[in-house]
Amino acid sequence: MKNKTAFITGATSGIGMATAKLFAKNGLKLILCGRREARLKNLAAELSALTEVFTLNFDVRNKNEVFSAIKSLPKKFSEIDILINNAGNAHGLDTIDEGNTDDWDAMLDINVKGLLYVSKAILPKMIERKSGQIINIGSTAGKEVYPKGNVYCASKHAVDAINQGMRLDLNGKGIKVGAINPGLVATEFSEVRFKGDTQKAENVYQGYTPLKAEDIAEVIWFAVTRPPHVNIADLTVMCLDQASSTIINKD
Repeated sequence: MKNKTAFITGATSGIGMATAKLFAKNGLKLILCGRREARLKNLAAELSALTEVFTLNFDVRNKNEVFSAIKSLPKKFSEIDILINNAGNAHGLDTIDEGNTDDWDAMLDINVKGLLYVSKAILPKMIERKSGQIINIGSTAGKEVYPKGNVYCASKHAVDAINQGMRLDLNGKGIKVGAINPGLVATEFSEVRFKGDTQKAENVYQGYTPLKAEDIAEVIWFAVTRPPHVNIADLTVMCLDQASSTIINKD
């Protein structure tokens, strides 16, 4: 694995950052992507003591930025072995009739179109080499729909469908494709969903022990370290107290 290069979107927080740190400890070269440049630089400075790191500052929603950034990669980082499509967001928790259309646009643009743009930009060289692995970060929201989850759940159902379609289309091309679908993970996710309302965000994770970003990073590491003939196609991970999106055992 030490000779491989991993490309991680949404690397400036949560699952993306935890995955970057775990990969760095194991000697993978890293291409870290995100919108928050200061955070990218700080993370790169931290991980450069462990491995070679290159950063790309762009928004996955911007198709031109995505293709331009990936095309600009220096030769040393141009052969991407592992793509972690992690960038994603939830915005708002409203009934369909009260939903904010800007929130809808953000979720569909980041969670669905952003994943497609990045994959489209990286796949040609994987196909040319007949080698590579793509991990799409989905969600339990892509497996079931919960009240007021409407468009967010739709975006993650789309990730589930794209993951399946990608695996079908790339069959026989030497590329592994799989999805990791986390349940409740204590990250900045809820703070973004509730638009900075930290009290509401904190309430989501009270009364039980949610997953940590590091838990999902370890599952991702498991998936990328399987033997060449083994592909983790679709894996759902929840904490002990979560039975579904709406059934959570709280104290």
